[in-house]
Amino acid sequence: MKAINIHSRTIGQPKAKVSQLFKTLATQDDLIWPCENWPAIRFKNGLRVGSHGGHGRVRYTIIDFREGDYIKFQFTKPKGFNGTHELMISEIDKHTTEITHEIRMKTNFKASLLWIFVIRWLHDALIEEAFDKVENHFQNNKKKTTYNFWVKQLRTYYKRKAFQTKPA
Repeated sequence: MKAINIHSRTIGQPKAKVSQLFKTLATQDDLIWPCENWPAIRFKNGLRVGSHGGHGRVRYTIIDFREGDYIKFQFTKPKGFNGTHELMISEIDKHTTEITHEIRMKTNFKASLLWIFVIRWLHDALIEEAFDKVENHFQNNKKKTTYNFWVKQLRTYYKRKAFQTKPA
């Protein structure tokens, strides 16, 4: 299956200010990733081409990176996710910036089911929450993504599963 998933948000700030936040991605002082509610994103060798990392059960390698403009990742897990995802920062005008997250991948049958019924829902909620975090950095009137019923159920299931202990 071919999967394309695009999220964009317009931020009423110059690109230079928004780009400063993206320098914190995957650090202890991350101002982008909603690690308050999701597994943190980490990379073995920081934000540089060739660095391996991910979040939760999703793994990838950084394949292209231009600080302040974009970062592009190649999926390595889950198995059957063959493609990339990219985070881009674009100047609309000198006072307005657009941030975009884009997935382009092909999936095998099993991975297609995982994408359709689980990961896409969680991914969409996570990205919208990350974009809220960026936007909220610059405004007093805070945005908050609300989870739909399915996302709440999936999060409950995976939290419960994460705390289960495996027999020795």
